[in-house]
Amino acid sequence: MTSVEGTYRNGRVELTEQPTDIDEGTQVIVTFMRSSEIDLASQGINKAQAEILRSHLGNFADEWDTPEMSIYDNYEAVKKNFKPISLRLDSD
Repeated sequence: MTSVEGTYRNGRVELTEQPTDIDEGTQVIVTFMRSSEIDLASQGINKAQAEILRSHLGNFADEWDTPEMSIYDNYEAVKKNFKPISLRLDSD
């Protein structure tokens, strides 16, 4: 058995490297994995830009990882349970 990483785009799997010693027409099984990593290159961000972003966001990440910020972990799901309120401001 041989494993090779790849990316699914436009209905095709693009391999990151070509497997060796595999006969043409060999059957494969493709497993799709959800990743928490972001492919910066696909977002138009190069290595130098990524380093700048990382340096700017470092302090933010430290704060975001505090226990108090866990309230935002499921923000979209929680937001659905809140009903909008309307405020009436009387002007005198």
